[in-house]
Amino acid sequence: MVKNSKILVCDDDETLCYLLKEQLLEEGFTVDTVYDGRFAIDAIKRKNYDLLLLDLNMREVQGDEVLKFVVDYNSSIQVVILTAQTEIRSAIDCIKIGAYDFISKPYNFDELLLTINRALEHKDLLVKTALLSEQVNKKLSTRIIGDSKELQRVINLANKSAMSDSNILIEGETGTGKELLAEYIHKHSARSEMPFVVINCASLPDQLIESELFGHEKGAFTDAKSTKQGLVEIAHGGTLFLDEIGELSLALQPKLLRFLENGEYRRIGGVTNLTSNVRVIGATNRNLLEEAGNKNFRRDLLFRLNVITLTIPPLRERKEDILQLANHFLEIKSPIRSPKKLSPDAERILLNYDFPGNIRELEHIIERAIIFAENDLIEPEDLNLPADSLRGIHRKIHLHETTAEPISLEDIEKQHIAKLLKDTKWDRGETAKLLGISPKTLYLKIKKYEIKQE
Repeated sequence: MVKNSKILVCDDDETLCYLLKEQLLEEGFTVDTVYDGRFAIDAIKRKNYDLLLLDLNMREVQGDEVLKFVVDYNSSIQVVILTAQTEIRSAIDCIKIGAYDFISKPYNFDELLLTINRALEHKDLLVKTALLSEQVNKKLSTRIIGDSKELQRVINLANKSAMSDSNILIEGETGTGKELLAEYIHKHSARSEMPFVVINCASLPDQLIESELFGHEKGAFTDAKSTKQGLVEIAHGGTLFLDEIGELSLALQPKLLRFLENGEYRRIGGVTNLTSNVRVIGATNRNLLEEAGNKNFRRDLLFRLNVITLTIPPLRERKEDILQLANHFLEIKSPIRSPKKLSPDAERILLNYDFPGNIRELEHIIERAIIFAENDLIEPEDLNLPADSLRGIHRKIHLHETTAEPISLEDIEKQHIAKLLKDTKWDRGETAKLLGISPKTLYLKIKKYEIKQE
C-alpha cells in the first residue's frame, strides 16, 4: 500500500459504501464516501484524493461524467470503475477515457484490494517519472565531499534535523551546495521514499511561480487550457525545496505563509481550499533578518520557515576540502581513458585562491582545465584564473615562503615524492613517470627517505 493514500468511494448504494469504507479503513486507507456524481465532483474540488472508486449508474450525475471531470481536473487521481456485469462494455469505454481498471459487482474484496494497490503504485510511478523527466539532465548526488571541521559540523546538524519534520532554512553564499544539503536531509529523513521537488524562486516571474507552486484551474488565465497540479501537491508526503526564497515577492509571501501554517492552499482561479503534507526547506544567499528589517521579507514568514537554520561556510573558510573536491571533479569529468591530475604548483594555486563562486566555481575551473591541459598533468596556466587573482596568489605564496622556516632540498624532495605516491595511490610506475625518473630510482629514494604507505 502506498503511504498516506486517500480514497473516495462514490456509489448510490449506501450500504455498499459503508461496507467498503469499513474494509478499506481496516487496511489503513483514509476513506470518504459520497452517494452521487455531483457530490464526488464537489469532494474532489475540496480535497486531494489518490484514488476514486466510482459507480457508473447514479441518480443525477452519471459515473462517466465524473470520470471525464477527473481526467480534465486532476488526471493523477486513479479511477477504478465499480460496474455490474451488464455494464462491462461501458466500463471498457471508461478505460479508454482514462480509468485505470474496473471491477464487477458483486466484488471480491481481495481482488479489489489488489487492483487498488496496483492503481496507487501506478500513480506513484507517474509522479516519480514526471519528476525524473524534469531532472533528466541534472546529476543529483547526496554525497557531500569534504572532511573539514566546518563542513562536518553542518552535516552533523543536518543529520539531527533530518530526524525532525520541522521546516529548515539553509543559508550560504552562491555555489556552496545548498540544494545538495537539502537533498541530503531529505534522503536521511522519514520522507526519503517520497518526492523531493525543487523550485528556484529567482528564475520565474510571480504568476508562474504561483502557478508552479499551487497549480491553476482551467481557464484561470489566457494559457490555462487545462487544470494543472502545483508542486506542493506533487510533493505530498515528501520535501519541497524553495531555492533562493529571498527572491520571493511580497505579494506571494502571504500565500506561502498560509501554506506553512496549516498546509492549505488554493490553485490560481480556484475557490476551494486544498491541503498537502510536505516538509519545506528554503535556501538563500541573503541575510533574511536584514531583509525583514528593510521590509523586503515578511518577519512572520521568516520565523515560520527558520525553525532550524543551517549555514554552509564558503569554500575559502574550509580550505582542507579544496583538493578533495578538485580531485572529485577530475574523477567524474576527465575522459576515462586519459584521466588528468593536478600538478603540485596547480594545487598550491588552488589552495591559495579565494573562490568567490565557491564549489560551483571550482567545478567550472576543473572542467575548463581538463579541456586546456595538453597532457595528463594540469599546470597553473591550465586553470585559467583571472590575472589579478594570480598576482595576489603569487604574492601570498612568496610571502609565506620568505617567512617560513628554512627547509632542506632533501626534505622538499621527500615531501614531494610522498605527496605524489599518495595521489597515485602508491602506483610506483605512475609516480616515477610524473617525477621523470626510473622506477628503480624511485624505489631507492623511498628506501632512503623511509617513506611508508599510509
